[in-house]
Amino acid sequence: MLNLFQLRAFDAVAREGSFTRAAEKLFISQPAITGHVKALESHYQVRLLRRGPGRVSLTAEGEHLASITRALFGLAEEAETWLQERRQALAGQLTLFADSPQQAMPLLARMRERHPGVALRLELGNARQALEAVLDERADIALTTAATPRKGLYLQALGCSRLLLLLPAGHPWAQRASVDLAELAGQPLLLREAGSVTRHAFEAACTEANLPLSAALELGSREAVAEAVAAGLGIGVVLSGETGQDVRLATVLLRGLAPLAPHMLACLDRYRSLRLVRTFLELAVPGTDGVDCAAKAV
Repeated sequence: MLNLFQLRAFDAVAREGSFTRAAEKLFISQPAITGHVKALESHYQVRLLRRGPGRVSLTAEGEHLASITRALFGLAEEAETWLQERRQALAGQLTLFADSPQQAMPLLARMRERHPGVALRLELGNARQALEAVLDERADIALTTAATPRKGLYLQALGCSRLLLLLPAGHPWAQRASVDLAELAGQPLLLREAGSVTRHAFEAACTEANLPLSAALELGSREAVAEAVAAGLGIGVVLSGETGQDVRLATVLLRGLAPLAPHMLACLDRYRSLRLVRTFLELAVPGTDGVDCAAKAV
């Protein structure tokens, strides 16, 4: 089998024209360089170098081999240069899977502003899908709600949310500061699918308050709920920080409920130290939605 250490030693001598300078270039001793070249010549029964007082020259066989090694190790040097440039100027592709585009967009905008060389990819789904994408290594980072700690998973809290009512802009409650949960009795409720964090949190609050509230219409996404509310089909429930800027809609705080579990950034712990992942995590400042996770119900 070809010994790359021997080949690298020969290439350095051929380039430098000296055993001494070749040893300095490779940061090894001159006897080691000499030994590698001699072993290469002996193994393949070929004379590659002519050794004279204070000089080294190539034989015809040495010239031919040197043309090959220059190409071979030239590619290695090109690869190293590319890797060094990549390390110095952040580049590559980062995939974020988020359960909330409203939460994700400011983070992506911050990353793009500071590191324009990074190609950003966003996928959307619910909280369970976001976490599964990271665990299955289909995404580098997940932005999700109420992720459960587990071995091998790194979690970074961003801040907590509250449950808000989502109303048509002209609804009689739209100008109120808050609405009590009990006031929702008899109202047409437009709720997310059963697996969503928003739906689970709302139903848990209703159970705790002993209110038998149920969905008049179940919809499969946050965007579908917003469109249904805007169309006047009923009132919805949404997490703070996920409301967007739709002028057709208004949000009102649900009174008497404590903040929910926090929005989290999640990644596999073994990839946390990768520069792209680490940089994105550092740009995400906890508490971006302004809600204290330790706050009491209001």
